[in-house]
Amino acid sequence: MYVCYGAAQFTTYRTTTQALAQLDPYRLPPPAESFVAGAFAGGCATAATYPLDLLRTRFAAQGTERVYRSLLGSVRDIARKEGHRGFFRGCSAAVGQIVPYMGLFFATYESLRPSLSGLHDLPFGSGDAVAGVVSSVLAKTGVFPLDLVRKRLQVQGPTRSLYVHRNIPEYRGVFHTIAMIVRTQGVRGLYRGLTVSLFKAAPASAVTMWTYEESLKLLQKMDADADK
Repeated sequence: MYVCYGAAQFTTYRTTTQALAQLDPYRLPPPAESFVAGAFAGGCATAATYPLDLLRTRFAAQGTERVYRSLLGSVRDIARKEGHRGFFRGCSAAVGQIVPYMGLFFATYESLRPSLSGLHDLPFGSGDAVAGVVSSVLAKTGVFPLDLVRKRLQVQGPTRSLYVHRNIPEYRGVFHTIAMIVRTQGVRGLYRGLTVSLFKAAPASAVTMWTYEESLKLLQKMDADADK
């Protein structure tokens, strides 16, 4: 999932950024360009790889009594019991979450990176990594409730009562899920698991953005050398 998602995201981001740069004299301010490109890239990548995201969540929610025995078996089971729409259960919440998340992430990242890249005392040019961490923490905190809703919806369907948490409530859509969580758990319920999520997202974003920038520099150097 991550390989396919990353490939789709960065290809779309780079292509959209280059397209927006051709809009002279009607170009958007740089932060707005980064927001639009990031939001579009995140939405496209999420929609394209969503069935894999749903399968990952369902496998993670299994206990000792396995609901799905294999990846291929889970695909057949969902297709038979839930239809093709079953693979996109909660997709609207996922896209609704990822569009502002990636927009905020890339807008913050592109704003911070120039100043942090000048900090030469950081090892391995890790100013990109620091910018990735800060951007990820800010963006993830801002849109975390929608991320929570996405995961709650992914484990709905006929297998809802078979996962390790037997008492998963029945949710029907994004707004119903939000209203039910607030009613039963309060506003704080929308941020349950945020700390763990940040511990995962921050280092992942640091490694991703550092690798992206270093790979981009290497490819540009190879192109320059080939033109000589």
